[in-house]
Amino acid sequence: MKHDLIVIVGPTAVGKTKLSIELAKAFNGEIINGDAFQVYRGMDIGTAKITPEEMEGIPHHLLDIVDPGDTYTVSDFQRDARRQIQAIHQRGKLPILVGGTGLYINAVLYKNYTFQDEPHNPAFRKELERFAAEHGSKALYQRLLETDRHAAKSIHPNNVKRVIRAIEKARNPSLEPEAEKVKEPLYRHLVIGLSMNRDELYARINHRVELMMAQGLMKEVESLAEQQLQNSQAAQAIGYKELFPVFSGHYDQAEAVRLIKRNSRRFAKRQMTWFKHQMQVHWFSMDQVEQTFTKKVTKIMEFVAGKMN
Repeated sequence: MKHDLIVIVGPTAVGKTKLSIELAKAFNGEIINGDAFQVYRGMDIGTAKITPEEMEGIPHHLLDIVDPGDTYTVSDFQRDARRQIQAIHQRGKLPILVGGTGLYINAVLYKNYTFQDEPHNPAFRKELERFAAEHGSKALYQRLLETDRHAAKSIHPNNVKRVIRAIEKARNPSLEPEAEKVKEPLYRHLVIGLSMNRDELYARINHRVELMMAQGLMKEVESLAEQQLQNSQAAQAIGYKELFPVFSGHYDQAEAVRLIKRNSRRFAKRQMTWFKHQMQVHWFSMDQVEQTFTKKVTKIMEFVAGKMN
């Protein structure tokens, strides 16, 4: 049976979180995180993770489910999000998937969005696993450096699983996630997209970065550095990767903040391009000059009610 599902997408800082709360209250919903980095514990400020107070009693799912040193893939998210959607429906509630990671959201929505998780050569994987057990993770990592130095830069030497996967990909580049060309929806879903004029959005992004720094983002990144997680998957998030070099003296905090703002703006632009070309979205402008937030929410609610009935 196909289930009803609301999806809220859009660039960073556009207002997705606030809208999701209002829709959840209006339609008896529960919210599923659709952001690739909010799944990590201890990464709250830099990912703009919703606070318990901001939740207003609305249940949220797939937040703080893995440690920052762990690997969490899009196929992991696909599995977990679909389980949450089913569980929410069993409770008689409406699932609302919210986030800016388009690949993750598409992976949930379409039944034929599959991934090649199994190795093409199981014997070769076993060989690599034995090598790591006998010679250690550093020796295995050296093999990756010799095979694909570029891939090795983004992987911590102690993450044996990811190192093995990277060696496999270097040996067989076809080992990549795939989606069927013809997309068949798994759910009866409605995608709401939030947009904003560039100047206003960029100003909001710059202000958010300043607020994050005031809230203690530096201490959050320092905690990851103390755990030697600079090369982990989680540490590649914008707002974190720019601050690690401050601790090594590569540049100062002011330069890091400048880079976070710049990279966040560039990311927002990429998000909009992706959503416009990869998804069927009903767009709503969040420009402040047009209407108040309350009026915008009312308009979106009326649209959703008409489509979901």
